[in-house]
Amino acid sequence: MFNIFTMKCLYLNMKKTLAFSHYDLDLIQPGFDSHLTNLVVELEGLRNKVLRGTTRPFMFFQIKEIFHLLESLGSARIEGNNTTIAEIIENKIEEDTNNKAPNIVEIENLREAIEFIDENIDNHQIDHAFIRELHKIVVRDLPPPPKGEGDRTPGLYRNYAVQIKKSFHIPPALLSQVESYMDELVLFIQRVDPPKYDLIKTALAHHRFMWIHPFGNGNGRTGRLLTYAMLVKQGFNIKYGKLINPTAIFCLDRDLYNEKLSIADEGNQESLSEWCEFVLTGLRSEIEKIDKLLDYRFFREEIVLPALKLSLERKFITPREESILRWTINNETQTVVNRDIKKNVLKNKSTQQISIILKGLIDKKMLMPLKKSPRKYFLRFDNNYLLRGIMQILKEKDFLPFNE
Repeated sequence: MFNIFTMKCLYLNMKKTLAFSHYDLDLIQPGFDSHLTNLVVELEGLRNKVLRGTTRPFMFFQIKEIFHLLESLGSARIEGNNTTIAEIIENKIEEDTNNKAPNIVEIENLREAIEFIDENIDNHQIDHAFIRELHKIVVRDLPPPPKGEGDRTPGLYRNYAVQIKKSFHIPPALLSQVESYMDELVLFIQRVDPPKYDLIKTALAHHRFMWIHPFGNGNGRTGRLLTYAMLVKQGFNIKYGKLINPTAIFCLDRDLYNEKLSIADEGNQESLSEWCEFVLTGLRSEIEKIDKLLDYRFFREEIVLPALKLSLERKFITPREESILRWTINNETQTVVNRDIKKNVLKNKSTQQISIILKGLIDKKMLMPLKKSPRKYFLRFDNNYLLRGIMQILKEKDFLPFNE
């Protein structure tokens, strides 16, 4: 029988005998009755729907921030970062900008890269400069291997051979090869094809990027960001902004992710179709989750109100604070004004007393005034009183892109 040590030795010996093997990059043509074709049709319908939810913008952007946080954490964890949700929440709450540990810097770099994509993708092509800038942001201020997750040459394609963990594939070794294959990939991404191929192209581009492994380190993180950029470039966004979280496709089961990548390395129609099915199935599941969160009734009843209850039980908030916040979240406008509290929550309090109470909630970052209507306030949950509860409920409702 093979034990783990024997299998590891066999794996290493096999890698020594392997050599780089070329295959052409092109679209695959799934059969009319194939599962992959059905996924494409279904997702095309979701794209046309454009996920027009009833959750208002000031609430949506808080959801978006949480998803970007989870995306960054999930992508880092695929690479072995062991930061927990609790640690990343505490870091966000404390907002300590000094002496951050490398594992936190890695996650914050990924969040910054997502913001870079959101701010620039509509007005820029995905080209060499765009991809290199993503890589620079990803590895910024991180020590290079073997001590860290940085790169000695941020934003530059490598000029030496590398090996990919948990893979038999040997990437191209020479700088001229790397540059040539990246030229091919960029042209593939920019090529105008019928929209029905958009998602297949995105899946194939992710695999091809990982197959090239163009940078010395940080390829996985950069490749997943490239996937995000392609999705929002193709219109998989919503009326208030981008929320698609492709990392959820890959990091819920990173062993399966690596296995599917390895199968796709064979480069034939069958193996690449299997990879595309894996990516599109995950994307469908992710869009279904987002659609739920953008339904305000679901978001209120299944996420925010249970989180308020949890925060009250843990004594993070007082009964009076909970009653005001609960009324705010139940209100049709998703906002509250002074007179609402006087009329519906604290009827025995004077207007002056309610103003003082409101100021306390604003100081604690539980409520925030609307920019266009500063006397109207909406509930904030990115604070140390509510964020823990929100994340706990998201975990219980299976909205996290990975298992703790």
